[in-house]
Amino acid sequence: MTINTPLQFWDFLVIAVYFAVTLCTGVFMGRFVKSSKDFFSGGKKVPWWMGAVSSYMAMISSFVFIAHAGVAYQDGLVAILVFWSTVFAVVAGSWIFAWRWQRVHVTTPMEYLERRYGSGVRQFISWCGIAFRVLDNMVRLYSLGLIASVLLGIPLSAGIWLGVAIVLTYTLTGGLWSVLVTDVIQCTILFTAAVAMLFMSLNAAGGLGALTQALPDHFNAFNGHRGSFIFLFAYYLIVFIKYNGNWAFIQRLESVPDERSAIKMGLLTALLLLLFPVVALLPAIAARHLLPGINPEEAYLTLCTKLLPPGALGLMVSAMLAATLSTLASEFNVTSSVFSKDIYQRLIRPQAEGREMLLVGRLGMVAVALLVAIGSQFVSALGGAFEANKLLMGLFGVPIVIPSVFGILWKRPNTAGVYACIIAGVAAGLVFNVAVKLPWEWATVWQVAACLLAYLACGWLCPTSAREQEGKDGIFRELEGR
Repeated sequence: MTINTPLQFWDFLVIAVYFAVTLCTGVFMGRFVKSSKDFFSGGKKVPWWMGAVSSYMAMISSFVFIAHAGVAYQDGLVAILVFWSTVFAVVAGSWIFAWRWQRVHVTTPMEYLERRYGSGVRQFISWCGIAFRVLDNMVRLYSLGLIASVLLGIPLSAGIWLGVAIVLTYTLTGGLWSVLVTDVIQCTILFTAAVAMLFMSLNAAGGLGALTQALPDHFNAFNGHRGSFIFLFAYYLIVFIKYNGNWAFIQRLESVPDERSAIKMGLLTALLLLLFPVVALLPAIAARHLLPGINPEEAYLTLCTKLLPPGALGLMVSAMLAATLSTLASEFNVTSSVFSKDIYQRLIRPQAEGREMLLVGRLGMVAVALLVAIGSQFVSALGGAFEANKLLMGLFGVPIVIPSVFGILWKRPNTAGVYACIIAGVAAGLVFNVAVKLPWEWATVWQVAACLLAYLACGWLCPTSAREQEGKDGIFRELEGR
């Protein structure tokens, strides 16, 4: 088989150095992992700035360069407005949720759910949550495979399996500390490469002014159907719910030493998310002017191959790989944490501890990675990265995380409300998206309304057991500092 790649020797050398540094860092950090607590939560010793960089890296991936860049290529600045939904989610979450997660001393969000609702809810959402994480990460791995396909000249499936192998290697060895330290390295690479690409693309387009004149509609922040109020409202709503119930984000909030550190971590994360799309998505708009008529999802990648010299292109490939590998490492780590502590230790081996839990966590991580790799090869059938992400996020993600997000705010909802929320939410999503075929934004708004109505109504109408009431009272006493 002949491999046709735009990469040259210096590009491959830069990529090889990047992989060597990343893998060596993971192996080195593995020396400091002595327990499952170190592996999954960093022993609550993580500096707030490091947690912020890692949280930021966990929220982006090559998905930005594929899906959001595709939106920028098609519609322009509205892609930045769509991306900024994460800024709103993190800022709101920092003030509303950061101190709350610090006061609830748990290793995984599932431990909180048991104290709040009971062991049945913990098990139910553990299984549902792992299933959704697999679906969610399929989109990220698909984006990574597409990058490999375009830039490395290998098949999509080969790129997917290569990415899984690399991310598992350094995440399995060092756990959360490996993810945190490599995230700092990868963030530096990502911003350096993205800024260089920004200046080169604007220069090729004749400057920002010339680009604005060539594509005036693209510089209207509300251009296209994604710029409509109802689409942005629906997208911001589900991103707020999803990110503030995201296991990886909660894990970072719990890994820093105190409440003040958690808030600072969240605000620095938001600042990075505010700046990055401006740097990363303007080149995709320039690509619309410089390379009209190409596949929108390949716009950023194709422009890189046209503008970047040997070595610099390798750095950009490394940056894209860094973004995705970081996100997948965080996701695999926290998902295996739930598998080992909330499923294996709870249902199979209650006496498991120490090295056994570390081994189970690592085996669980491999299993999750394999499922993601298999499923990611079918993302294109859902309409590509952006469409698949927003559909899966709304259809399954929102009903699963609402009990975590709002259960720490409102005392009244109970176990019956959790089950009603998930069942009503998934059912409403299927009805509105598949049967009735409403536009996605309207289907999503009505689905969220159905979730919240079921969740709150059962809290008022259905009885709460004495055990559950005791757990709720204890949680809210802790939240009130009593």
